[in-house]
Amino acid sequence: MNDILSLVELNNLIKLALRECFPDSYWVRAELSEVRTSGPGHCYVEFVEKDSRSGNIIAKMRGNIWANTFRVIKPYFEEETGQPFTSGIKVMVKVNVDFHEVYGPSLTVLDIDPSYTVGDMMRQRLEIIKRLKEEGIFENNKALELPDVTQRIAVISSATAAGFGDFTDQLLKNSHGFVFYPKLFPALMQGAQSEASILSAFSKIEKYREHFDAVVIIRGGGAVSELGCFDSYAIAKRAAEFSLPVITGIGHDRDESVLDMVAHTRMKTPTAVAEFLLSRMEEQEDDLLSAQDFILNKASQRILNETYRLQNLSHYLSLSTSRHLQNEHLKLNRFESQLPLFTQNVLTLQQKHLPELEQQIALAINRRIEKEQQKLHLAEQIIRLSSPETILKKGYSITLKEGKAVRSSGELTVGDALTTLLADGEITSIVSEKS
Repeated sequence: MNDILSLVELNNLIKLALRECFPDSYWVRAELSEVRTSGPGHCYVEFVEKDSRSGNIIAKMRGNIWANTFRVIKPYFEEETGQPFTSGIKVMVKVNVDFHEVYGPSLTVLDIDPSYTVGDMMRQRLEIIKRLKEEGIFENNKALELPDVTQRIAVISSATAAGFGDFTDQLLKNSHGFVFYPKLFPALMQGAQSEASILSAFSKIEKYREHFDAVVIIRGGGAVSELGCFDSYAIAKRAAEFSLPVITGIGHDRDESVLDMVAHTRMKTPTAVAEFLLSRMEEQEDDLLSAQDFILNKASQRILNETYRLQNLSHYLSLSTSRHLQNEHLKLNRFESQLPLFTQNVLTLQQKHLPELEQQIALAINRRIEKEQQKLHLAEQIIRLSSPETILKKGYSITLKEGKAVRSSGELTVGDALTTLLADGEITSIVSEKS
């Protein structure tokens, strides 16, 4: 039992062993997947190495650049390479191998070779960005119109991510009482399967796109090395060409992924996305309240103006009516006073016309008498020409039987006594034969 060690004793032995095994400094090639600085000026990095075929990380180690070293190598590196000392670049650094009893193994950076510049991760990002721009789709999603009221939200996130919980809590429990309808489409947000998972979520959303206003992609932070899927060409292309605006809140404020670049709107964190959506609702509420106040003010002013106008109109109508009645009374009085004279004038005028009218009546009566006399004379001539005497004088005769004119032989029988009237006398005869 004398060989039992405490954890700190074991870690101290490991520390001594590493110093004995790695007494010198070493030049190491690696990719920076994370770079962050502290208040005192120290820089903490994460070195990674990836498999050249699969792209998977096959080695990872913490690195420290103490302030006195970082103040020298950072400006030197950036001046020589023309790019910032940040994640995504491949570097060659001179390091010591260290071990800390609490934080474990790490590499302490002593120097850097600026000639070993852009790493695979950055080069791939630049190639993807260039390809998207050449295809003409880099700005497509940004050109879509984000609805002023963005309530129906399709969310791509891990169901268990703290960022998703923070996002939904902030939306659904907002102090304004705004209503949102977030719908989760679960996806893996890191690891080898994340790309296929996120693309699958996009495809599911596309089937129901008419039910959503926008797509939100959120993740609750993490190391840069775990955010590689957001630099995927396939995901960036899908987002750029998607039919709904895409909003990202991947939760890493030190780096901008390709997905962030092509998205309609990029926010730093899931809660920042929620704040963005809430702020848009607040702007709409403010606009509506302003419009309401404007309408109420305008309506009140209009009612007041119309009230004044009606009062003025009522007063005007009262005065106008009174004046009109007065004028009409004056007209009636004048007419009443002028009526006897007018009547007398009419009578006088008509009396002047009476002789002329009497003459016209007499002429009309004479003309009518002459016309009727002409009619009588014509009738007399017609009667005279149609009389039996006139007819007999023309050589005709009239045969009478018992004083009645015989019109047909059928009226006669043998032995009938007939009288024949001639112009100058009568002849009596007996019917002796009838044929």
